[in-house]
Amino acid sequence: MNWERIQGSWKQVTGRAKEQWGKLTDDDLDVVAGRRDQLAGKIQERYGVAKDDAEKQIGEWERKATDSWFDKK
Repeated sequence: MNWERIQGSWKQVTGRAKEQWGKLTDDDLDVVAGRRDQLAGKIQERYGVAKDDAEKQIGEWERKATDSWFDKK
């Protein structure tokens, strides 16, 4: 999966992001609005991890993304 597809369908995948990072609030996810760097910053802030660890988590999450994450509209 590529990040552009996740970013373009951010509203559809926020539930998956909340499953992965339960400490992120709806407001956090609204601020992120699909921007990978913003997501990394929020993960760092909420979980107290280094930037490279946050990026690694995002990469693993992105690799799990399948077509089932997105509405077929």
